[in-house]
Amino acid sequence: MARLTFLGAAGTVTGSRFVLEAHGRRLLIDCGLFQGPKDLRRLNWEPFAVEPSSIDAVLLTHAHLDHAGLLPRLCREGFTGPIHCTRPTADLSSILLRDSAFLQEEDARWANKRGYSKHHPALPLYTVQDAEHALEQFAPLNYGDRLDLGDRLSATFRDAGHILGSAFVRLRARRGDEVRRIVFTGDLGRPDRPILKDPTQVFEADFVVLESTYGDRLHGTEDAESELAEVINDSVSRGGVLVIPSFAVGRTQSLLYAIRALEDQRRIPALPVYVDSPMAIDATEIFDRHPADQDLSARVERLAGRNIFHPKSVQFCRTVEQSKAINLREREAIIISASGMLTGGRVLHHLVRRLPLTQHTIVLAGYQAEGTRGRALVEGRARLRIHGQDVPVRARVKSLSGYSGHADHREMMAWMQGFNRQPALTFLVHGEPAARDALKDRIIDTFGWHVATPGLGDSFELDF
Repeated sequence: MARLTFLGAAGTVTGSRFVLEAHGRRLLIDCGLFQGPKDLRRLNWEPFAVEPSSIDAVLLTHAHLDHAGLLPRLCREGFTGPIHCTRPTADLSSILLRDSAFLQEEDARWANKRGYSKHHPALPLYTVQDAEHALEQFAPLNYGDRLDLGDRLSATFRDAGHILGSAFVRLRARRGDEVRRIVFTGDLGRPDRPILKDPTQVFEADFVVLESTYGDRLHGTEDAESELAEVINDSVSRGGVLVIPSFAVGRTQSLLYAIRALEDQRRIPALPVYVDSPMAIDATEIFDRHPADQDLSARVERLAGRNIFHPKSVQFCRTVEQSKAINLREREAIIISASGMLTGGRVLHHLVRRLPLTQHTIVLAGYQAEGTRGRALVEGRARLRIHGQDVPVRARVKSLSGYSGHADHREMMAWMQGFNRQPALTFLVHGEPAARDALKDRIIDTFGWHVATPGLGDSFELDF
């Protein structure tokens, strides 16, 4: 028997962390940060439920911080084994973890300077040095490579179509002539998205750990490029600036690709496009280094000589001075800046400047978790608290569903329909309770599968 324990992403969309104990091995699948409300963020500081030194290996589905962001602390506290992932995930983690560590140190520095921490002195969750040490433990491999974990246990990574390098982790255990399989989806991507390949179809598994972020929602029926073109042209007609808070990894590259394509098709004018995020700039360079992990259409465009992430008037802004200069622009421009849920970063300065003015537009291109400023804007909040001040929301706020990196419930159900036999048990994780429970009902009603919705700390014995 094996034991699967849920140490994160149980009843919430962040903090993915699952421990599988099987065949004499203790494996950690993902090691993510809890994000959003303070009661969740506090969990990042709790002692690990499993002694880090007892973990044999980490299997990482992708580089986003809610899946990888606690790795520096895990390594600092005693984990010395390998961190297995795909090669693009290792490259993207190198920028995401360093940046996260820098922000942790900055937060502690400001807390000590301003004296608003209950702890004296305030300490970072982990440091840049911790991140550097964790990155030394990465052991990347290619999609489809068989990873021998010992004692008849192996793993493979298959493309999940969520961001560059994202993967399903499929663990395979052999017992005599019998083979058992468990699949961790990480975040399940969407079909027919630019740049990324479609999620790989899994045909059989005995156990599935499935995300449920959009378990109660459908993405819009309008194609994403048309929706974006409409918003951009509306912004131009009102003489305003379009601000797109965007995740540095994945979303920014999708937006640049789409804006460049719309310009080529003459569906929008060629506007100044400012990419105001050093991490997004680094991530775009990593995307350029991994054409083999992109879809056929993107590779065809590359071979035709197109620089697929470069609109005609794009400016990549690394320095603080360049970022400040953007705010001198009064009209007809696009600003793409991190962070995607407005939890921090340079985009907050742009919002302070643009939110109070009716001619400007704020575009939210993806999921906004509970407790974030992004969710507050989606819900129609009249004022937003930024840098200690209440900023009035008079700008136009638009949500674009077509740029979400997560499958909606219909796309998830279609992926599950490809299984040639029913799993013994499917666990729903990485979703808020309403979304998770809605997906559970759909799966049971449609397929008759056995579905569990684990809580934080729950353990299950598996015949694996």
